[in-house]
Amino acid sequence: MFELLQYDFMRNALLAATAISIFSPLLGVFLVLRRQSLMSDTLSHVSLAGVAFGVLLGWSPTLTTLIIVALAAIFLEYLRRLYRNYMEIATAILMSAGLAVALLILNTSKGATTVSLEQYLFGSIITISLTQVIMLFILAAFVLLGFIFFLRPLYVMTFDEDTAHVDGLPVRWISIAFNVVTGIAIALMIPAAGALLVSAIMVLPASIAMRLGKSFKSVLIISVFVSFIGLNTGLIASYYMNAPASAAITLIFIVLFLLTSSVKSLARR
Repeated sequence: MFELLQYDFMRNALLAATAISIFSPLLGVFLVLRRQSLMSDTLSHVSLAGVAFGVLLGWSPTLTTLIIVALAAIFLEYLRRLYRNYMEIATAILMSAGLAVALLILNTSKGATTVSLEQYLFGSIITISLTQVIMLFILAAFVLLGFIFFLRPLYVMTFDEDTAHVDGLPVRWISIAFNVVTGIAIALMIPAAGALLVSAIMVLPASIAMRLGKSFKSVLIISVFVSFIGLNTGLIASYYMNAPASAAITLIFIVLFLLTSSVKSLARR
């Protein structure tokens, strides 16, 4: 196993996996509890529009993706309030709009974007650069600090927005900030995980932890642990199997979810 560490690309990939395992499950737990699991999938699809704008303007796709996804995250909060009891309408609108814009823009620049688009669709964590790794760790530190200082407001807002509003919490601004941070996290994860699989990497560890944890804080801790194990195990397995890393990681999480569900079901009998 230690032979992996002699390669720069594997060291970067393992570091990236470690950084992602810190912030993605924490955000994922709140997405699941707020019944916004599809938000990660929606924003990942919208990120393709950001990539398309980057190609069209000749800018860095990462920069344009960050801008587009952050704006989409704010707009998603507006739609969530507009369709309070029909959140799936908001996600469907944004997902469709993101894909439509991406296809229209990419259609005007055929032939020059195939490789770039494929990379953003499926991701390639083994090609991630040291700069991207540093950005992931900066985001991980930011999310951790945010959770340390704002865990209680997020907790209250997640389970009862009306109570949070009565307590004087700026519910709308906290929700917008959470959406924007989630959008930024997705945008930075896209090169590693891919637009089609980033949702699974955020939601599945949280789902597994919710089956195992007995308290809210234990769910958060378990989700980080599960994410770390799944990401790194999938990455190492993909190296020896010569398989796509994002696909291997996703399948590892699915296997863990099925095993956890089976064990819990048997324990109840």
